[in-house]
Amino acid sequence: QVQLVESGGGLVQAGASLRLSCAASGRTFSSYAMGWFRQAPGKERESVAAVNWRDGRTYYADSVKGRFTVSRDNAKNTMYLQMNSLKPEDTAVYYCAAKYDYGLGYLSPNTYDDWGQGTQVTVSS
Repeated sequence: QVQLVESGGGLVQAGASLRLSCAASGRTFSSYAMGWFRQAPGKERESVAAVNWRDGRTYYADSVKGRFTVSRDNAKNTMYLQMNSLKPEDTAVYYCAAKYDYGLGYLSPNTYDDWGQGTQVTVSS
């Protein structure tokens, strides 16, 4: 049973930074991919970023390229999302998710099997 626990959300002003963490447990993640997704009120869940656990290759949604950085610490089984230059439109509940890595669909939320409980990020203008 995979368990994912997010932390690091909060309320910040536009232009500020936050770092989210996702601690994973329950299995060996060497053949897994993990991703960050977000959902704002009244909107569908959308992709943010993902990382291939095997070689660290990263993937980003266009809306966050150049501002957000996803990374992983293999020894700690933890994924991070460094968010810089935050905008009010980044306000959402952020979820981390995990799946066995079949080599595709890294930014497709419906391909992920395991999800965390989410952490709120609110960016004020």
